[in-house]
Amino acid sequence: MAEEAWNEARLIPTSGISGAEEQERRATSALLAVMSAVPDFSRGMLKPLGVPAGKIEAYIEVPFDLNGKRVYPDGLIRVSRGQKTWTALVEVKTGKNELATDQLEAYLDVAKEHGFDALLTISNEIPPTPTQHPTKLDKRKLRKVSIHHWSWSLLLSTAVVQKEHRGVSDPEQAWILGELIRYLEHPRSGAMEFDDMGAEWVPVRQAVTSNTFRASDRGGPDVVARFDALLRYASLRLGRRLGTDVTHLLSRRELADPALRPQTLLASLESDGVLTGAIRVPDAVGAITITVDVRAGRVTCHTDIDAPRQGRPQTRVNWLVRQLKNAPDGVRVEAFMANARGAGTTELLGAVRENPALLVADPKRDIKSFRVALSAPLGTKRARGRGGFIDSVLDLTDTFYADVLQNLKAWSATPPKLRDDSLETPPPAGLASGALSSQDGPEETTPEDSPVETDRVEASG
Repeated sequence: MAEEAWNEARLIPTSGISGAEEQERRATSALLAVMSAVPDFSRGMLKPLGVPAGKIEAYIEVPFDLNGKRVYPDGLIRVSRGQKTWTALVEVKTGKNELATDQLEAYLDVAKEHGFDALLTISNEIPPTPTQHPTKLDKRKLRKVSIHHWSWSLLLSTAVVQKEHRGVSDPEQAWILGELIRYLEHPRSGAMEFDDMGAEWVPVRQAVTSNTFRASDRGGPDVVARFDALLRYASLRLGRRLGTDVTHLLSRRELADPALRPQTLLASLESDGVLTGAIRVPDAVGAITITVDVRAGRVTCHTDIDAPRQGRPQTRVNWLVRQLKNAPDGVRVEAFMANARGAGTTELLGAVRENPALLVADPKRDIKSFRVALSAPLGTKRARGRGGFIDSVLDLTDTFYADVLQNLKAWSATPPKLRDDSLETPPPAGLASGALSSQDGPEETTPEDSPVETDRVEASG
């Protein structure tokens, strides 16, 4: 047998996974063991939960008694620092398995009884917002114990960013983290990417297209929740490639009131047939606003950028066009005039390259900002793959960032230059009035060089 067919030994093998139970047990053990061994990775995951830095101990399938029954949470994490400890039970699901309300509430009771701090859940479910949990729970059970959720996509993205971009201080720890990444990326691990818009997607899409959808329809809440989950997944996916924390943007009101966001999306879907959201890449000139027009069958990504505050209108257009030299001709550019409301002047980039004046509605009025947009056909299928809704959104987001957003820089004024006094013409000897003044211009002539002044002196003599 040729060596090419040999399976290389791995720290966390994928062979031998016979079912969902074995899949969950192996994923739990692998994850918790790596968190114990690689502090850089564990801090990246636990710090956002408010957990202090400290020594990490991890266990799997810890038995507890609850109301005369034996229960086995998938894992337990304990972080110790001095006399203080933080302890969380861990419940894990892989594949398409979803977290169960009864099971989680039982573990919350166990945590409360033993004085533990939290219940941590891990699955392929991506909640619409970071503060929401994908499973509905009795809020009374959360008075003493907090609950947190990690998606496998979040764990994988954090691991990749830590190893490939932020770095791991110890080479052996970096290798261990790489083995976890390799395992989670394998199809048999059960750590799946976002790949389904749900059973309600097709009937909701058809209702929106025929203008019969209403915000109160049964399938609407599931579709808008999955749309926000898709935006969060797009953020994680792009951040994994860029090595930074790309975030799904929500307003303060939406973060404070989780019910507000789905209500807004449902109202927009009913009235306009549109779903909209935004993600932000650190240090980019603007956010990527993603607009899905279900009725028109188009998905659009756009960003807004302030125009230079100096120069003629056409000069400001040229400033933008130079930055878009690698963007496709099909990019749409819109110019907004100062002190004007409503839509601006818009043209395709290919035409603007030939004639920048097309964006100048009035040469006497300044351009205050631009909107740069790229659109593509919207996929209709609920699952990933060719013709899928998810892939059409993800592909356009990646393309827009690569071809447009990453090449844009905000305008900044050129700082004023100091005048070089050594270049000034020295004053004539004996004429104190010829001394350089702050009011003198750099090209001001002396009396001897001025024809008018020379004529006056000669006439007086």
